[in-house]
Amino acid sequence: MKTLTHVNEHGEDPRMVDISGKDVTERSAHAQARLVFPSDMARTLSDAGFMTAKGAVLTVAQIAGVMGVKSTSQLIPLCHPLTLSGCRVDITIEGDEAVIDCRVSCKGRTGVEMEALTGASVAALTIYDMCKAMSHDMVIREVRLMGKAGGKRDFQRIES
Repeated sequence: MKTLTHVNEHGEDPRMVDISGKDVTERSAHAQARLVFPSDMARTLSDAGFMTAKGAVLTVAQIAGVMGVKSTSQLIPLCHPLTLSGCRVDITIEGDEAVIDCRVSCKGRTGVEMEALTGASVAALTIYDMCKAMSHDMVIREVRLMGKAGGKRDFQRIES
């Protein structure tokens, strides 16, 4: 069984992991979030080009996602601040869902999974915020890591 790296063997004494002995490698991560709109709301937004009184929903959400990525170490207490080399937030509409894909890369001693997950989450929250005047029946779901590369092991989610 794997052990947690942020606490001692008793689950106490939380701390930032010492990564000074790790090799610097290229690292990347891809996370995804989904926001489900009520059907009538999705049609209304689509017909309006995803423009609301607050502005261009998808564009603002993309920018917010990037800002979330850059703020991860300030939001998640034991995350290391990283020098990022790339970040991309793409939002596509699939039926009644906004699919947010956040891809992050860096050259460093620790991975960027939390940054990608934070970026996807913040983008989804931004869409919710910009559209909540229309309905509070939106649902943010399936915020998950899709893949990562670099470090000890790679991971790729296999879709069924």
